[in-house]
Amino acid sequence: MSTPTVDPTFYRSPAEAIAAPPETLAYVVTFDRAAEQPDALAVIGTDPDAEGYGRVVGWADLPTRGDELHHFGWNACSSAFAHAGHHTDGLQRRYLLLPGLRSSNIHVYDTHPDPAQPRLVRTIDADELAARAGYSRPHTLHCGPDGIYLSCLGAAEGDGGPGGIAVLDHDTFEVVRAWETDRGPQRLAYDAWWHLNQNTLITSEWGTPSMIEDGLVPELLLGQEYGHALHFWDLAEGRHVQRVDLGSEHQMVLELRPSHDPGATWGFAGVVVSTADLSASVWRWFRDGAEWKAEKVITIPAEPAETEQLPPALQPFGAVPPLVTDINLSVDDRFLYVSCWGTGELKQYDVSDPAHPRETGSVRLGGIVDRAPHPSAPDRPLAGGPQMVEVSRDGRRIYLTNSLYGAWDDQFYPDGVGAWLAKLTTDPQRGGLAVDRDFFPHGEDFRGRRAHQVRLQGGDASSDSYCYAGG
Repeated sequence: MSTPTVDPTFYRSPAEAIAAPPETLAYVVTFDRAAEQPDALAVIGTDPDAEGYGRVVGWADLPTRGDELHHFGWNACSSAFAHAGHHTDGLQRRYLLLPGLRSSNIHVYDTHPDPAQPRLVRTIDADELAARAGYSRPHTLHCGPDGIYLSCLGAAEGDGGPGGIAVLDHDTFEVVRAWETDRGPQRLAYDAWWHLNQNTLITSEWGTPSMIEDGLVPELLLGQEYGHALHFWDLAEGRHVQRVDLGSEHQMVLELRPSHDPGATWGFAGVVVSTADLSASVWRWFRDGAEWKAEKVITIPAEPAETEQLPPALQPFGAVPPLVTDINLSVDDRFLYVSCWGTGELKQYDVSDPAHPRETGSVRLGGIVDRAPHPSAPDRPLAGGPQMVEVSRDGRRIYLTNSLYGAWDDQFYPDGVGAWLAKLTTDPQRGGLAVDRDFFPHGEDFRGRRAHQVRLQGGDASSDSYCYAGG
């Protein structure tokens, strides 16, 4: 009998992932806000010793237009070790699933046999998602213990909720069902992630499609109607267990980053803005006995600005909010990265003590007011700001894209957001951030599209869940 082969990029523990060879390619989803061109999957060279370093080395157009690619991910990852025998029967980290946030289509690309030239192999259309799971507007996906978990902002009919999670088959990519069996008070959706060994799934809240698709709605924000809670679920049963309200002034609870330690029971959630003072914040959730709790551990204040420096949406406030739109936790759980898309800053925090983060680094690129340039082009002001942030498995490289969401880009950067991808480096022990001057795909490198999210070949800090603590 032949010995089953396990994909070498399925790492049993965080330590194994950290010790693995570095990525040589990055995949970036790009979109055309005007829907005149198809959205596309760009492939970027990340090997400093290769000829294509920091350049687009592969490109795949979607067959449709107007999808607005947003978040995307691998069909399988290190969570395969939680599958009952599934990781031994040919499952591979091979396919990238690209959900269209506006179209509700999901395009599946095969990265074999040539990782730099992905090939479209399947499209799951909006009708299948609606008919089999009852959802629309797919947003974030994670490879999970019994399928691919796809969080969706809206219900199948109308423009409201409830949003929730659709489960897709690992092998066929067919939509199987809605994951929830008892959703309790949950209505708004955004991210979903878990503590696999604790049988706990966590979800966060943004808004229904009508609340977000035309930009930030001031009346909804000031009325505190966007999401402001975390939800904790029984992972095996799809049953709601507990809602933790962060306070209605803390609007838009977005990215979730649980500890990579499979034995831990804590993680971080980012909050976009406070209606009290325009600050942004990061919260730590943790288990206390039989209950889950959350506490604010980072507050980032708004920065004063002259009225004429601000877009119309912010002029009444006389300040630019940080707008924390993404966070990322290094695989060793040592550093947390916080994107301040409004002020154009990426912050690095030492979270060795997760209850007491300590800032250890900062870089400015773009920003509503500063328009801080990249060091390779000091005379070219940048629009947009650090938005989606991805960290390499070994924690040494950080990748940033600058576009948030088409309508929100236009609202906060009305003179144009452009397109760029930057790379930072850090010391995974001491921290600190430096911009790589030789890595800066931008502008027409992306063929008139905006750049949104990055995934790294072989996995990254926000695509894997681990089942074993040891090396």
